[in-house]
Amino acid sequence: MERERRRSEDRLARYSPYAKQREFHEFGDTYRERLFMAGNQLGKTWAGAYEVALHLTGRYPDWWKGKRFTRQTTWLCGSESAELTRKGVQRLLLGPPEIRALWGTGAIPKDCIVGQPPMKPGVPDAVSSISVRHVSGGISIVKFASYDQGRGKWQADTLDGVWFDEEPPEDIYFEGITRTNTTLGPVIVTFTPLKGMSNVVRRYLTDKPAGTVVINMTIYDAEHYTKEQADAIVATYPPHEREARAKGIPTLGSGKIFPVAEEMISEPALQIPDHWRRIAGMDFGWDHPTAAAWIAYDLDADCIHVYDCYRQKEQTPVIHAAAIKPRGDWIPMAWPHDGLQHDKGSGEQLAQQYEAQGVNMLPERATFEDGGNGVEAGLMDMLDRMQTGRFKVAAHLHEWFEEFRLYHRKDGKVVKEADDLMAATRYAIMMLRFAKTKPQPRTKTRSNGGTGWMS
Repeated sequence: MERERRRSEDRLARYSPYAKQREFHEFGDTYRERLFMAGNQLGKTWAGAYEVALHLTGRYPDWWKGKRFTRQTTWLCGSESAELTRKGVQRLLLGPPEIRALWGTGAIPKDCIVGQPPMKPGVPDAVSSISVRHVSGGISIVKFASYDQGRGKWQADTLDGVWFDEEPPEDIYFEGITRTNTTLGPVIVTFTPLKGMSNVVRRYLTDKPAGTVVINMTIYDAEHYTKEQADAIVATYPPHEREARAKGIPTLGSGKIFPVAEEMISEPALQIPDHWRRIAGMDFGWDHPTAAAWIAYDLDADCIHVYDCYRQKEQTPVIHAAAIKPRGDWIPMAWPHDGLQHDKGSGEQLAQQYEAQGVNMLPERATFEDGGNGVEAGLMDMLDRMQTGRFKVAAHLHEWFEEFRLYHRKDGKVVKEADDLMAATRYAIMMLRFAKTKPQPRTKTRSNGGTGWMS
């Protein structure tokens, strides 16, 4: 009993993260803003609690590769309401709120807690802060707030770090960033994205300012479930919530353009047979990325395989062409109508500039065989192929799947954000009739009785 008591009062020393949790921690050394987006009950909040406890105490384990503080720190943590903050953040850091004898059995070791935490007025068993002894000899402070208190409660003094457990309103999120601007300390967000493409989610998934990173954890990354248990849990969720609750993918509901499970289209990287035809598609951009997707077409099975992709913004055709050509300068490249636009400097059409750099641009912009180029027709063709097993994507193409997950409609219209690879893939499929097989190398043999060479 004494051994168990001591173990329960120093859980921090035995924290052993799963691979995805460890990835989340390690990114803290290079990224200031981190979003740990995961399904329900997978360990995202535990990861947040243990990281905050490590920064409060300075008791970093030998395996730790994340950010380190060598002095005491001040943190502000919270959730949607005072009650949820008590049940979530406070419980995981301190211990069961209703049983004060067990305070010290959370992520913060009991021997590091200084004095009795002050109580929060009007909220039973909720504390307003915890004082924590740091290995340097100083005293760290973690304060608690909730989103329903409004932005004013998050206008604290200078902070070393902020932890938002559950998705915060945009104004509160930016208040948290502001309070860490002096220290450039961590801004941590842990939640299941049930609110869809909110502004905070969009900041991480589409805007992607420097210093931000997303770690996505699915139920199959949670090492406390077997695959059979995970499958059974996923089956209990309503179909429209499965992506969010089991995989940490934002809920897009009926607005999702491709309502298809990733497992239906994902495949291992292939060794492409020489007789399969190939084609690529390109979507031009500057502020948004220029993107390209490469397709191998199995004519016998009428199946499309997306096997490579490229995405980069704010670069010239020279730079893009240098990345595209090594993937096969013989592969035909489909392109959209804006490739006909003339560059104000050179006067050349955009498609011609790529042609001049050695990219095998098709002579005409992307259209269907009947001459049409409707977006909806292209999307329906892609969806039909996905649903009938005739559309596959290499599993390692993370950027492609990132766009696939977020591709959605609003008010019935396709949202033209973070859709560059989706568009490039669609252009390639529209021009599938121009796909060609890989040229075979020419071999030289002596002609009969002659001294010359022939192919």
